[in-house]
Amino acid sequence: MDMPDKPRRHLASDNWSGVHREVIDAMAAANSGHLASYGHDDFTKSVVNRMKDVFGGAAEVFFVLTGTGANVLSLQTMARPYNAVICSETAHIYTSECGAPEKHVGCKLLPVATTDGKIDRDGIASHLQYIGDDHSAQPSAVSISQATEYGTVYSINEIETLSAFAHAHDLRVHMDGARLANAASHLGVSLRELTSGAGIDALSFGGTKNGLMAGEAVVFFDPALARDFAFRRMQGMQLASKMRFIAAQFDALLTDDLWLRSAAHANRMAALLGNGLSQLPGVRVTQKVQANEVFAALPREYIAPLQKECYFHVWNEETSEARFVTSFDTTVEDIDAFLGAARRLAGEA
Repeated sequence: MDMPDKPRRHLASDNWSGVHREVIDAMAAANSGHLASYGHDDFTKSVVNRMKDVFGGAAEVFFVLTGTGANVLSLQTMARPYNAVICSETAHIYTSECGAPEKHVGCKLLPVATTDGKIDRDGIASHLQYIGDDHSAQPSAVSISQATEYGTVYSINEIETLSAFAHAHDLRVHMDGARLANAASHLGVSLRELTSGAGIDALSFGGTKNGLMAGEAVVFFDPALARDFAFRRMQGMQLASKMRFIAAQFDALLTDDLWLRSAAHANRMAALLGNGLSQLPGVRVTQKVQANEVFAALPREYIAPLQKECYFHVWNEETSEARFVTSFDTTVEDIDAFLGAARRLAGEA
């Protein structure tokens, strides 16, 4: 890819952003003396307890290294090789994890077609017709993304309805919460209300997309799923030896609601970008802007020049639909500069 020569923040992904200064400071503060490894230190245990307070006292919390690791190991507790996991056709586990769930869980993924990244009871029901048929993979779980890969957000009622339907059919519910903070900010609700309070059984709670250096958390609300997870984490190569540095990042995330401040800022920048793009001739915003992602169909000739100004990804080559992602460190000046370049291309500046 051709990258701009000048150093600048981009709109390619919140994974492209740096690390929040408060997170770096927390890691530096943890870098003192010797502590027990592999999470057996008192500091890590105290941060786990803070996480329990956030998500509910009965929650079981495990820190891991990557989002894919969090998703795969969570699903491993819900599915056997003869099982299947129902998910959206745009789900990260289906499109962007290089077949990791199939390889490491051994199960089948059953995609549901959606227009906005969200699945519902009918989508789940469409994959239940062969329950009990020993020729067919047996669904055992549903995985939803919050926010979705389209930047759309499930309401609490939507999650409650979906979870109740899944549970009525003996299916567990996993949430890929890589951008859960953005969803909670959009809805103005707590992390607990959006997860354990809505019927979720297991959560992959994202940190890296919200200003952390490297670190995710797996949170179980069904204690049965957590019973042997410590062994799964080790066998799955997701147990960090110097765990205190992952714990320190989550400690910072929970301090003074850094998770919410960062997510709310990213959401505001996305709203500003979406509003500006929607006013340009020939540009169509294709999804509701609810979290920190904006999807827009652009005139094809705009893409290369704009990518030289500020890099972003093309989501759908056929329809010339692009994806723009804002971060905790995106500024109003970044958005204004990008929209200014787009207006010049449109002949409006």
